[in-house]
Amino acid sequence: MRLVTSSEAEDTTFPAVLSAEDLAEELGLDPHARVTCGLHRCWLHLCVASPDHVVPVTGHRWCRPCRRPLEVFVDETTAHLSCPRCGTKTPDTAANRQVVRACRTSIAAMHAQ
Repeated sequence: MRLVTSSEAEDTTFPAVLSAEDLAEELGLDPHARVTCGLHRCWLHLCVASPDHVVPVTGHRWCRPCRRPLEVFVDETTAHLSCPRCGTKTPDTAANRQVVRACRTSIAAMHAQ
């Protein structure tokens, strides 16, 4: 491990944020709190609709009553989740709130570049 320079700490470009989150995850950051995707190597909101981001065990992008993945719709400011079976819009669970919050932050970070 090494110390981060002040210019690195202020760098908010995508590669810098991705690298910082990769390191932070190794040190204990919850992978669901990331705004970049370590798997797809992009801003989270750009790939959150991928089946890879459905985690039934934790409830991320998952409708528990219907036992189905939630669909994702991303606009310029936020993400919306919806169950294709029961029609519930963004089922109110901690995991789904976390997905929406991470997407909002991802969108804002991308526009801040």
